[in-house]
Amino acid sequence: MGRSYFVEEAVGQYLSDFSTKPKACVTGLLIGQCSPQRDYVILAIRTPPREEQNESNKNYHPTSADVDEEWVTAHASQLSRMLPGGLLVLGVFIIAAPELAKDIQNALRKLVFSVEKSVVKKRLWKFTEEEVSDRVALHVCSATKKILCRTYDIQDPKSSPKPADWKYQSGLSAFWLSLECTINVNIHIPLSATSASYELEKNTRNGLTRWAKQIEEGVFLINGQAKEDDAELLEGQKKSSRGNIQHFNVKVLTQLSQSSGHRSTATVQVCSGSINLKGAVKCRAYIHNNKPKIKDAIQALKRDIINTLSDRCEILFEDLLINEAPDKKNSEREYHALPHRVFASIAGSNVMLCDYKFGDETAGEIQESFFEMLDQVVHGEAIHIAEEINTVDINPPVNNTNDMQQIQLTKATLLSKLQQNMGVVIAAAVAVFAVTFSFNYFSD
Repeated sequence: MGRSYFVEEAVGQYLSDFSTKPKACVTGLLIGQCSPQRDYVILAIRTPPREEQNESNKNYHPTSADVDEEWVTAHASQLSRMLPGGLLVLGVFIIAAPELAKDIQNALRKLVFSVEKSVVKKRLWKFTEEEVSDRVALHVCSATKKILCRTYDIQDPKSSPKPADWKYQSGLSAFWLSLECTINVNIHIPLSATSASYELEKNTRNGLTRWAKQIEEGVFLINGQAKEDDAELLEGQKKSSRGNIQHFNVKVLTQLSQSSGHRSTATVQVCSGSINLKGAVKCRAYIHNNKPKIKDAIQALKRDIINTLSDRCEILFEDLLINEAPDKKNSEREYHALPHRVFASIAGSNVMLCDYKFGDETAGEIQESFFEMLDQVVHGEAIHIAEEINTVDINPPVNNTNDMQQIQLTKATLLSKLQQNMGVVIAAAVAVFAVTFSFNYFSD
């Protein structure tokens, strides 16, 4: 028995609205959420056309042989940044003429694996063995509107297609549950004297990876309570209240140290610079309202916390690479702003997608970005800025290789005593709207 996909009715309307010509081919992504019992599809988003295609031939329509795999995967990578916790790129769709049916199945298979590879490449977390690994490949016939839905197991490169049910439902995500938290961040990443400017991103990622592990191992309090993983998120609530939109406030507790019985080897490294990330981050996750488990809700929020900080850093480095002055010296100190998060409502749903903007971007530019990525108009009143401006202070390290040394010290006894005095601290849940991030690169 194949998987069942419960699909928002608006997705069906969106797919049928494409006015395709004979031999035309339209590609796109399917956005939603997996669960052990069923999967949910709340959005279908067409792959945006390349600018050169628009300019060279506005009447051009690609055939199956022209499916732009690289462009589809690039769109998936960008779109994945806009998904809050709990939402994933669940698969791909192609709308094509009936005579292209055989070629389309091969194209869909390639796209499913390429898209998944693209979106997981920069994640700082991994899927668990218990999670659903099937991704959907949807073929819509442009002539008959007939749908062929199949799935592939992304954990198995030799996976054969399996049939799946595609069922439309009205108001599918109108009453999904949301979890929100504000988490304080204070990450210190040392830089050796020999670190070059191009290594700053690599060092930042390594530091974020260590921090992400702390988040993964943290304790999450939902509305002030710690609950069993297998308990239902809505447990104890009246059935009459379950049909309403519900929000849960979450506090995150992270542990400073490892268990006292763990031997640890400390690495001491002489450095002349560092990266400091400080601030408060607004995080949000959504989960279906069909008896969701505590562990699934917390997992969705954990991943949003990790993703949003990682994405901001990645966007910043991309911006610096594009806009870096050609005559700038690596040792020059600079001040930048990390992008802050904005949310936009989806019509007919209480789920909100997000984007990131720098301080000088206008409301019109934000709306244009949403339209380009989502293929739907987002009105100004539907956009909510979650955070205020944040600062970045960059002062690269001095290159001084003569003072460089690395010493390894084993201090199991000392660490054991220190760990006994280190407890759990609250690292989040400060209800503020301001965010003050800083990347401080400082030298001796």
